[in-house]
Amino acid sequence: MKTSKWFALLLVLALTLSACVAPAAAPSAAPGEAAAPAVSEMHIAWPYSVPPTGHFNTFVTNGIFNGSPYQALLEPPLFYYMWADASWMPIAGESWEWVDDVTLRVKLPAGAVWSDGSPYTSKDVVDTFAIYRLQNTVVWTDHLADVVAVDDTTVDFILRSPSSVAPRRLLRDSFIHASSVYGEWAQRVNELVAAGKTPQDQEWKDLLNAFNEFRPEDMVVLGPYKIDPASITESQMILNKVPTSFMADWVKFDRLVNYNGETPVVTPLVLAGDIDYATHGFPPATEREFIAKGYRIIRAPNYNGPALYLNHKVAPFDNKLVRQALAYAIDRHENGVVSLGDSGKAVINMVGFSDNLVPLWLTEETVNRLNKYEFNRDKAAEILTGLGWTRDSDGVWKDETGKRMEFELTAPAEFADWSAAAENLAQQLTDFGIKTAFRGITFTQHDIDVQDGKFEMAIRAWGAGNPHPHFSYNFDLRTPYNQAISGVGDPSKPGISFPLVQQTDVLGEVDLGAMVVASGAGNDLEAQKAVINELALAYNELLPQIPLWERYGNNPAPDIRVTGWPPDGDPVYQNGTYNDPFVIVLLLTGRLQPKQ
Repeated sequence: MKTSKWFALLLVLALTLSACVAPAAAPSAAPGEAAAPAVSEMHIAWPYSVPPTGHFNTFVTNGIFNGSPYQALLEPPLFYYMWADASWMPIAGESWEWVDDVTLRVKLPAGAVWSDGSPYTSKDVVDTFAIYRLQNTVVWTDHLADVVAVDDTTVDFILRSPSSVAPRRLLRDSFIHASSVYGEWAQRVNELVAAGKTPQDQEWKDLLNAFNEFRPEDMVVLGPYKIDPASITESQMILNKVPTSFMADWVKFDRLVNYNGETPVVTPLVLAGDIDYATHGFPPATEREFIAKGYRIIRAPNYNGPALYLNHKVAPFDNKLVRQALAYAIDRHENGVVSLGDSGKAVINMVGFSDNLVPLWLTEETVNRLNKYEFNRDKAAEILTGLGWTRDSDGVWKDETGKRMEFELTAPAEFADWSAAAENLAQQLTDFGIKTAFRGITFTQHDIDVQDGKFEMAIRAWGAGNPHPHFSYNFDLRTPYNQAISGVGDPSKPGISFPLVQQTDVLGEVDLGAMVVASGAGNDLEAQKAVINELALAYNELLPQIPLWERYGNNPAPDIRVTGWPPDGDPVYQNGTYNDPFVIVLLLTGRLQPKQ
């Protein structure tokens, strides 16, 4: 199967440079001295930008490890959710309970300290959420009225109304940061709130802009590992164990060595045995190389995947019939197999959240009403012809005004699976008569461009790795790719510009934004399911984006420096690769250990 040209070109460059990347080594003994004790290492891979572009303010863009599974080892959330049994694994929190319908109380471990020696207390949690308030995150737009320090080790989260999805946002999706670094900023936020200011006021915007430029000199961590700033190079950085962390005894490696780079750069390092675990989307040909070398491949579900994003300000993408025609014209199975082999499974139900979760949330009646958009170019052509479209002499479609349908499709160049998906998709659409040119954009810029609405068609993610579909719909319809219309996040980011009040055939007029909020409101699960069934029908008809396939991991885990990976089928793999990542669970519980 054809691999993306972008990936192939970048892989050649990476192979050329890989000999220059040496694994970190323990210091050798000087003549006459006893040999230093062996340093146990696990080698991981995650892309980052070196300073000054990369920095230690992990609240904002280009913060090192911001959004990475490994951030939890430095600035952890309070808990992880364990998918197999619906339990909560304590990390920066010790326990939690509902005091009443709107008060969630968290107990923190006593005596814990940050890497700079400052005590870990409820003030750190309160200040962290003050910064999230400054950023107008969904935890504040949808849930929180206040966050209160009851005592040094007790925090109360006060909700505006009951919500069964609030624990996820409070306990798992929020990373706790040190007041010794961010406390002054939190105080300035509190002063704005006391003065009655809101995110719409200029003073608020000014403070947010200033905070976005804040660059701490170091990362103060609570978790068991800390980045050594002196070790950061273009190729790798070292995370040393923090002996004073209350989690230090949980983990079994003295340090982690993180190799920088996306798939083309990381691939030769994995093949050379320099990396013990990687979560990149490796092309089918590369996966076959891993298997030939005897590497274990961990194929856990991610509960999301790539979608065709359309800028709804660009005609004709504002017409749902055109979007439906495109869905019929795309062979999603081919796209998934070309991109990721066995790990790219075509989306079946087209509802905006994982097919794995559909039986848990949608009634049989709803599922039977869904349009599966099975590959059918005759049906696609019938829809377009019905709109008055015709074909030009070269087969390219022209709309009812005679304008030729020619567009650009962008994707992150270094994401081998997504760039392969984009290349295949561009060819499929061109073959159908929508002339499509693919352009790869460096991955750090592509996300920004889509949020800014600077695209016609793009490959970005659909869905969210969470057992409750509310979170997928929040991602699909509100943030981060529809912030200006949804009112969540940054109002200067138009993204896909998809209006949330829509007219549908199945439900009449719907307010999708209000429905997303309602799908997570209250504690009545059956009431939430009713809203989710309606959201599924509306999404399936409107197709704000067109899901392509659901990604499963094809994560190499060679048997070199690390042992303890559970067998396939272990419940921990239900956590997925990125969301409550199983690798972090296995590290923090000591199941992953140095190979002797």
